[in-house]
Amino acid sequence: MTFEIRTLEPGDWDRWFSRLELAFGGVRSAPQEREFDQSVTEAARSLGVWDGDEVVGTAGAFSFRMTVPGGALVPAAGVTMVSVASTHRRRGILTAMMRRQLDDVRALGEPLAVLTASEPEIYGRFGYGTATQQLGAEIDSTRVRLAVPAGTDDVRLRLVDAAEWLARCEELYARLVPARPGMLARTTGWDAGFLVDPPEDRNGFSPQQCLIAEQGGELVGYARFATKPDWEAAGPCGRVSVRHMDTATPAAQAAMMRHFLSMDLMSKVELRNRPTDDAWQHLVSDIRRCTLRLRDSLHVRPVEVGAALEARTYRTPVDVVFEVSDPFCPWNEGRWRLTGDSLGASCKRTEDVADLALSVRELGAAYLGGFTLTSLAAAGRVQELRAGALASASLAFGSDVAPWLPHGF
Repeated sequence: MTFEIRTLEPGDWDRWFSRLELAFGGVRSAPQEREFDQSVTEAARSLGVWDGDEVVGTAGAFSFRMTVPGGALVPAAGVTMVSVASTHRRRGILTAMMRRQLDDVRALGEPLAVLTASEPEIYGRFGYGTATQQLGAEIDSTRVRLAVPAGTDDVRLRLVDAAEWLARCEELYARLVPARPGMLARTTGWDAGFLVDPPEDRNGFSPQQCLIAEQGGELVGYARFATKPDWEAAGPCGRVSVRHMDTATPAAQAAMMRHFLSMDLMSKVELRNRPTDDAWQHLVSDIRRCTLRLRDSLHVRPVEVGAALEARTYRTPVDVVFEVSDPFCPWNEGRWRLTGDSLGASCKRTEDVADLALSVRELGAAYLGGFTLTSLAAAGRVQELRAGALASASLAFGSDVAPWLPHGF
């Protein structure tokens, strides 16, 4: 059978998105969610696979800019909305969409493609490596206390209208983006997604609330959260779900966390998606009662190896020749000499003898500094060809702060 892959045309979106919903369990999204998803869809970057007049595959991309080590914002295709109809699996449709999409990304001059995976095992064969993790926690607020830093009592907390404060919160977020690899510069329209809160999706939680932190008259933090009241024979046992929290100072985060842990009638505080090195972990009285969970988050694929490695800086001076394997994007295959330091880098093709051998997937996993080349080598995924090359390159690729994707797409 033959299929046609084409970009979305006017009037295609509803059928295209309905196919995506069907592939993800068949539950129709709430009207608010569909309206937002349609508003941020980039039609020219959205692919549909058609079998006659039926949509049987979907894939899209967002035109993001992502922070890399060193603080630069680098163009990155945010791969999204990927699905194949259950009736058309194992016919090469996903591979065809990935082929077309990566060719398009390369043509646009974007050195990176990134995604979050519904099933992580799917995308490794297309060159995506797991590059960041997210931390979740369920804190027993009846047993855990905070030792807060100096200045915490100077922070003023207020509950505000989320819509009225959205622009101010986005300004704070934008100031924080360059400080941590993996963060995305949010483009126009993305902020509206943080106000989407359909009642049918709350699962017993309250409408979303917004807490802000001010210090010296300046906004230094905000959080969006919801509460779920509950009772048992011994008394109240409600839950607080913190969905987003961004803070500019240690005191602001400490003040917000203290607020959540001391809310009346609540006994659990859930943190959904936090950096793995989040500072509150050093303030709690009993980390064991915080039930920490790690899961994969952002998957990174260098689309143009040379441009990708030149776009970031390196924690220590590096001079290494990589032998790169990339059968899905063969233009990346071969030897690349990377030289660089904390000020910049150069990565060019070379005929010199290779120091390290790896696939583009491992380059993606190490790219943001969240996973070391040394740990990948211990798993047999990186081969050291020159003694000492692995340790020095691994150190250079590191990041002083854990990379983090603050929200999905």
